[in-house]
Amino acid sequence: MASESADDFRLTVLNPGGRDPEQHFRDPIDPGAGEHPPINFHGFAACSRGAFHYDTRRAITEETPVLLLLRGDFRNSERALGELKKHGRTVAVSLKETGLHQIAQQLCDRAKLSRFMKIMGEADGCIATTPEAAEIYQRARWKHDPARLRRVAFIPTPYPLEDPQWNFSVPRDEHAGIFIGTREWDVPSRNHFVALLVARQLCEATGELVSVVNLDGYKARRLLWELKFRQEKFRIIEVEKAYPDYLREVARHKIILQLDRSRVPGQVAGDALLCRTVCVGGDGAIERIAFPKTCGNGRTFGEIASFALDLLKNADSRAAIIAESQQRALDQLSFRVVRSQLANFFAQFPS
Repeated sequence: MASESADDFRLTVLNPGGRDPEQHFRDPIDPGAGEHPPINFHGFAACSRGAFHYDTRRAITEETPVLLLLRGDFRNSERALGELKKHGRTVAVSLKETGLHQIAQQLCDRAKLSRFMKIMGEADGCIATTPEAAEIYQRARWKHDPARLRRVAFIPTPYPLEDPQWNFSVPRDEHAGIFIGTREWDVPSRNHFVALLVARQLCEATGELVSVVNLDGYKARRLLWELKFRQEKFRIIEVEKAYPDYLREVARHKIILQLDRSRVPGQVAGDALLCRTVCVGGDGAIERIAFPKTCGNGRTFGEIASFALDLLKNADSRAAIIAESQQRALDQLSFRVVRSQLANFFAQFPS
């Protein structure tokens, strides 16, 4: 399969035993359709007009290459790999959860580690949604065949930036406030508490409203109360919203602020791209690609707070960052570009 045949390339993403239903992406997804949005691993299926499955037999009938996700105890993934290979499918694999803390949590169990190493050796290749995951996959596969290391690729999760239906921007004069992009108190690398402290300081300096999502009930609400924000400048969102409604909420803010150091794929920054707003902080793959001037990679919390303060005060600076991030995303994260990357990756395998 040559790179010029990217328009004909289709990919099936298989999450064996997962909860997401079968979904085909032959046509662009309408945000109001109530289906899973074309982001994260669904984005790989969507950008290639492919399919997302949880049933291995249905994935086999697609007669396309497969990206097999590794989840849970990896038993279902191991069985699915055997079935796919028996039917002659080309199979690349990826952990479903690829933040560094998530990888460490998954592979500290001996049985899971044993299955992981076996799968790494038997799969045709690996697709990583972060550069760090790619390095881990390469090292896991090296003992099996050092020459096959080129069959590990970092391909970032795509976003439907070319589709006007997924442009959630609002007029610049309607932007107000700071949106906290993280919400996990119990994941140390998220630095959620510190992000809230920085936001409180920015609120005092600028008078901007701070919005935070809390879906963990009273326990998390009590923690938020301990920070003693000015009540009129602090808003807690406690109703879970459909993804398009969530994006509409995010798009009203001047910046999305986070201090995440988890090396995740980067959905917070992806949300910012769809909202045509600015992501400040975070070291996910999308943050580093689309927002190199405001991401948290290699920067102190103080430096990130300084960027945030300037952007809150300066509409022209925000507009410049937004314009730059959109261009970088179109060049490296759009459906068209990632579809071509996937086609080129799978072209190296025998038909």
